[in-house]
Amino acid sequence: MQKLSILFLAFVVTSCIPVKIAPKFKNQDYKIIQAKKFQKNMPREMAFIFKDSKDADEFYTYINKKYRLNDVNVGSNVPIKIEGQTLYLSYYEAERTDEMINLPLIAIDAKRENNGNSRLFEDHYKSRTGHWYIIVTIHDENIKNCLKENHTLREKTIQYLKALKQEYLTTQNYEALLLTKKS
Repeated sequence: MQKLSILFLAFVVTSCIPVKIAPKFKNQDYKIIQAKKFQKNMPREMAFIFKDSKDADEFYTYINKKYRLNDVNVGSNVPIKIEGQTLYLSYYEAERTDEMINLPLIAIDAKRENNGNSRLFEDHYKSRTGHWYIIVTIHDENIKNCLKENHTLREKTIQYLKALKQEYLTTQNYEALLLTKKS
């Protein structure tokens, strides 16, 4: 029993405890859920969400170049065509973080303080890593969300968004998008 206690104590002292964990999508690289469930300040609408591994404002630049928007209304109501119907794409960027408490540093500073020394690691008790996500919603001309279960274009919309995500993540030069057909 004493060995188990020592092992547990050693594990706690040498570990970091996660406080917040950014979402990871199981079995897929995207998720279709209500945006408000993903991020509290988002609308109560079904959304296509994927992790953005690129730099800030890259998706803005991609959408701007792909749809030739000339920096006008890039994030909201971008007209797209699916099955001959005009739909409207809007997107948001959201950050979710991983936060951990570093117990060894807290313990070292506590011991130093008990010995009358100053703290060394006070600014490093917590570690934080940010992850950015793109949240995309698509509406039809009647302002119906195309990602809802009962929408007639749901499957085609999901296929379109998967292809859009793949093209975004693999394209390095957005100027080359100007040479391709606008969809």
